[in-house]
Amino acid sequence: MIGVDLIGGIRRAYFEQRWPIKEIVRRLAVSRATVRRVIRSQKTEFKYERGVQPVPKLGEWVAVLGEMLEKEARLPRRERRSTQRLFEELRGRGYDGAHDSVHRFVRAWREERARVPAHAFVPMSFAPGEAYQFDWSHETITLQGLPLTIKAAHMKLSHSRMPFVRAYFRETQELVFDAHDKAFAFFGGACRRGIYDNMKTAVEAIFVGKARQYNRRFLQMCSHHLIEPVACTPASGWEKGQVENQVGALRDQLFRPKPRVKSLVELNAWLADQCIAFAKRTQHPEFKDRTIWEVFQDERPSLMELRGPFDGFVEKAVRATTTCLIMADHNRYSVDARAAGRMVLVRSHAERIVVLCNDAVVAEHPRHFRRDQVIYDPWHYLPVLMKKPGALRNGAPFKDWDLPPALAQVRAKLKHHADGDRQFVKVLGAVPDHGLGAVEAACTEALAAGIASGDVILAVLARQLQPLPPPSITTPDALRLKIEPVADCGRYDSIRTLA
Repeated sequence: MIGVDLIGGIRRAYFEQRWPIKEIVRRLAVSRATVRRVIRSQKTEFKYERGVQPVPKLGEWVAVLGEMLEKEARLPRRERRSTQRLFEELRGRGYDGAHDSVHRFVRAWREERARVPAHAFVPMSFAPGEAYQFDWSHETITLQGLPLTIKAAHMKLSHSRMPFVRAYFRETQELVFDAHDKAFAFFGGACRRGIYDNMKTAVEAIFVGKARQYNRRFLQMCSHHLIEPVACTPASGWEKGQVENQVGALRDQLFRPKPRVKSLVELNAWLADQCIAFAKRTQHPEFKDRTIWEVFQDERPSLMELRGPFDGFVEKAVRATTTCLIMADHNRYSVDARAAGRMVLVRSHAERIVVLCNDAVVAEHPRHFRRDQVIYDPWHYLPVLMKKPGALRNGAPFKDWDLPPALAQVRAKLKHHADGDRQFVKVLGAVPDHGLGAVEAACTEALAAGIASGDVILAVLARQLQPLPPPSITTPDALRLKIEPVADCGRYDSIRTLA
């Protein structure tokens, strides 16, 4: 292939100096065909395009790589591996070539099957602390030895590209609120603008252009953190392309292969550490000489100050059943007996369920995400148990009741008595007045004396309520009598008159 300098020399010799082709061939040592091609084409550069790319190292692995790509093509897009992951698998099988060869082959293989015209986009630029982007993704993990699909909340600072990922069982509105609280605590502040897609937990109606009707509770969350929400155009994911790219990039880094964890608490702690590690080793796309972590450290002072967590809950009015149960999030939770048959407010937080009746809390439970579960708090049924002590033996809330050790021993000993259930219910009935600690101490004292009786335990509690004897008064020296009176009843006999 001839260079541009030789092409320039041929063009000047023919068009300016008027040399004949024979003279140009002789002086510049080129062929007649080359001279005619330069003169007739009027081009100043010729590019050579190789028809077939030799792959000496990859050659024997083409079939293997093609089979891997065929399998990948049948998977959902979120589960397909990146070129780097495919290269690492080939290296594990014995391939000793370069990554570039694998990358070129995979790109050509995918382009040949895609044949989709490329879209053009406008590059975006954001000031420090100006905006963040938020999105959800579905990932697969191994939880306690079983495969499970979880929802991952992604947030990315638009200036520094600092990522944050947190896993949840669902993507309901209260979990959106919790994800924002955890992300802002992770970043150490909040941006002034949030960019979202039109998720139902945030947007209730889409109007012309950028006009939206946002959810009331979502606006309350934005108002609490002083955020201006901005929703993308429907089906225009490129408007929040940074977080869209993060979903793919971090899925490859964090969720392939599937993480094996015992709980989401363990997974989320690991994800936070991995986000920091990713930022420290990844070059910033705009500031080439710095990492994402270094740019993030400079952006931190521009973030708005944290205003504390938002009380993010979703409230719903339900009626408690006569068995002191309410339905919340496809599960049933017990409530205090005084709320039975009444309308109550159920507040679903990210990690707990709170039930209110006339503004008084009548139940609070850790939230369960498995469906069709019944969660009891046996103390909710104590007023009913006082009237129906026979329910202690077969009542569902009292099975496997995790009582303090002393109370559990008293219950076990009273089971052998004819009225043991009634006696133990008497002991339990003292808990609201005396407190669980005092009742347990009384049980311990009764057991130490070798007596397991409800009446004895109540007597011990009553004795504890008796006032202490008044302290003795010490007579000061100034008030002491010089002659102390003698208490002698015989003196009265001496003055008695004999009849």
